[in-house]
Amino acid sequence: MIIQDGSRVCIVMLSSVGGATWTLPVLNAIKRHAPLSHITWIMQPGPASLVRGHPAVDDIVVLERKQGWRAFRDVRDVLRSRRFDVSLTLQVYLKAGIVTSFVQAPIKVGYDRARTKDASWLFTNRRIPPRPRGHIQDEFLEFLAPIGVDPGPVEYAIGPCGEERAAQQRFYDSLDRPAAVIVVGTTNPEKDWPADRWATVAEALRHDFGLEPVLAGGRSDRELAAEHIMRTRMSFAPRSTLGCPLRELVGIIDGAALVLSPDTGPLHLSVALERPVIGLYGYLDPRRVGPYRRYQDLLIDVHRNAPDEPVTTEQRRGRMERISVRDVLDRVERWRTTYASSRGPKA
Repeated sequence: MIIQDGSRVCIVMLSSVGGATWTLPVLNAIKRHAPLSHITWIMQPGPASLVRGHPAVDDIVVLERKQGWRAFRDVRDVLRSRRFDVSLTLQVYLKAGIVTSFVQAPIKVGYDRARTKDASWLFTNRRIPPRPRGHIQDEFLEFLAPIGVDPGPVEYAIGPCGEERAAQQRFYDSLDRPAAVIVVGTTNPEKDWPADRWATVAEALRHDFGLEPVLAGGRSDRELAAEHIMRTRMSFAPRSTLGCPLRELVGIIDGAALVLSPDTGPLHLSVALERPVIGLYGYLDPRRVGPYRRYQDLLIDVHRNAPDEPVTTEQRRGRMERISVRDVLDRVERWRTTYASSRGPKA
């Protein structure tokens, strides 16, 4: 199957901001190759709010996962009357396989059997060739070869744009120094870094590096607890944007001088926006889910047991505690000497 103008493509990538970010270069490559192709993306509400209106996304079918099995039935009903030329299933879990079974397309491209989980390979009829595990972004780009699309260059085109620029400017006009965005938590406590250490880092960012700490993330109980701990331990009240809409967060990250983050979606947004990011990794292998091709010199990796260890999907608990405040501040100093003059409204 060679994608061409008029081809109808269905993308199955349901969840996570990071996964949605990594999917965008696939869509952009298809649109460069066939500008008049039509792309429908099946996804959950959170990441949908990030990419709705993106020039490479023609249609979104939302899977309301909180509705349980009813959500799958609703998606099945929506897809019943639609026909596609090809589908790409970029996730390896059963839920993605179930959704793929609803897609009416003669060609359904998925992962090779060794890289899937939950027998999800059974729901596709074309598979990318087996390869050793690497970065997930590279794995997603492998899906372009079977449909005759050149993957390069890797482009995200994630914004901000239009009225979002005005909102971004208003936010940065309220600060009197460059912003350092701190992502205080993730969806998995094993990926989080202790809030009291973030507080110490935030103090140094302001007093030693002349940066304005801006807290970012969601409003989960753990993230709100981390914000509370930081406020009680700091000598000033940090600016908090916890819970702001994803498109607003894009503008905040895009204007930041520096981002500091554990393994979570805003880190990958930072890479897509070409904003320097200090990534803190212990639970998962950053060679697989870390900053893609950028800011490796700012990365903190306590996941690997040895430098030559093969890329792994192993989940290693309790590793984030190994990262010290000194480790993070050393990377901030490296940022100052290498990246501090890079673009940004207040950089």
